[in-house]
Amino acid sequence: MTEEYAALYVVPTPLGNLADLTRRAEEILRTVPWIAAEDTRHSAPLLKQLGAVARTLPAHQHNEHEAAVRIVERLQAGESVALISDAGTPGISDPGARVVAAVRAAGCRVVPLPGPCA
Repeated sequence: MTEEYAALYVVPTPLGNLADLTRRAEEILRTVPWIAAEDTRHSAPLLKQLGAVARTLPAHQHNEHEAAVRIVERLQAGESVALISDAGTPGISDPGARVVAAVRAAGCRVVPLPGPCA
């Protein structure tokens, strides 16, 4: 994805059945160069099933400031990032909201996707 299209994609993940992932979410997870995940160990089965080859970085309550800085750096370098939580939409009951706020404060584009929420 080129610099003019670089964005933080807020991608909801299935609450249980991996088949509940939307086609748009699947496409984003397959094409972005970076995926910021609440727990990279938990997201690994989903990403493996999709054949996603993106590099992952942890974005959880214990490193949310550092994660936000790294995500903004990637976006400013022209690389899109998908933000996922363990289940549902990031930002409901995880540090996703703070990451999104930091990205918006840096003037970077945020694209929320519809889907499951918890």
